Amino acid sequence: MDTSSDMQHTLELAFNLAPVGMCVSRNRTIEICNEAFAQMFGHAQTDLMGHSMAQLYPSFEEFTHIGNLGLPVMKATGTYSDERIMARSDGSLFWCHVAGRALDRADPFAHAVWMFEDISQRRPVSADLTVREREIAQHIVTGATSKQIARLLDISHRTVEAHRGRLMRKLGATTTGELVATLLGNSA
Repeated sequence: MDTSSDMQHTLELAFNLAPVGMCVSRNRTIEICNEAFAQMFGHAQTDLMGHSMAQLYPSFEEFTHIGNLGLPVMKATGTYSDERIMARSDGSLFWCHVAGRALDRADPFAHAVWMFEDISQRRPVSADLTVREREIAQHIVTGATSKQIARLLDISHRTVEAHRGRLMRKLGATTTGELVATLLGNSA
């Protein structure tokens, strides 16, 4: 039968050796993270702990936007997940699948556990996109319409359409289906 210290050691091993990045946050500040998390973002573990998760985003605007999207979902369900573009310490961008669970749904950001999976092998960032284009791309891949994206971003649907058009030109897509396939890394 496992003793309490054996169980603690097993839990620490599971966290530290997990094949995906994991972290525990308090108020969107990294309390602790595993080596896979640090390596994914190109930092040493000690350089991340005690620092805002904002440094992992391409911009502070995107950090704020994701927080505004995730907070009501976490309050309602206790969990949040999405696929988004994140930034490594060298400034390079990559697609990442993120999932988190709040310890207290009433105050989800007070204390949460997060999993980050680098999905850039199957979904490369293939063009230099603006902050707004990255935000719109994040929603396009979920199947959201221009009107839905406009409501989420609090902008007009015509603005979304203009950005969608620029995304299509930058990525060489001629249809929305091609754009989605390219964003998902499924282009031929």
